[in-house]
Amino acid sequence: MIGKEIRARSDEELRTLLKSLADELFQFRMQNASGQPNAGRIRKTRRDLARVMTVMRERNLPPTAGKVETAQAGEAEK
Repeated sequence: MIGKEIRARSDEELRTLLKSLADELFQFRMQNASGQPNAGRIRKTRRDLARVMTVMRERNLPPTAGKVETAQAGEAEK
């Protein structure tokens, strides 16, 4: 899944996708434990899950977060 595809989804769709990816990852890990190798699919699912979580985190941050950090760094130098 590409970042653009994830960012195009609504917040509710992201929550649903997050839950389904977590369930899918659990199933792949159970299959792996029972002897069915799914290393590639586990890796892809884990990365997709991280992408979704990153987009959700980005949306919860205030839009001026970067500017505040820059201003604080400049004050520390004085």
